[in-house]
Amino acid sequence: MSRGRLPERASGLDRRTQVHHLSHAHVQMARELGMNPKKLGTLDNHGQEFWKLPLPEFIEHLYFKRFGKRRPNVVVSIEERARMEEDKKALKREMGRPRAGDDVQG
Repeated sequence: MSRGRLPERASGLDRRTQVHHLSHAHVQMARELGMNPKKLGTLDNHGQEFWKLPLPEFIEHLYFKRFGKRRPNVVVSIEERARMEEDKKALKREMGRPRAGDDVQG
């Protein structure tokens, strides 16, 4: 994966945030609540369901109910999270690779 592209999982989530008008904080709150990003459309108010809150307000309400605070302490964007995961994978690969000076004896 090149440095400039998002993984498929994150890019799909990025498209959904644009459709549902979610900020990075809302996405992170939804992830911490365990919401499935593919199912956000079913939770969204489509204008006809007057009893439903708009999705960003609904996420904020559930987050406050569960964690007792309005926003996460540190907000990490989708791109930043993908970059951190990629760096972590690269570090694991590097740690697992045998070094030139190491001899494995059986």
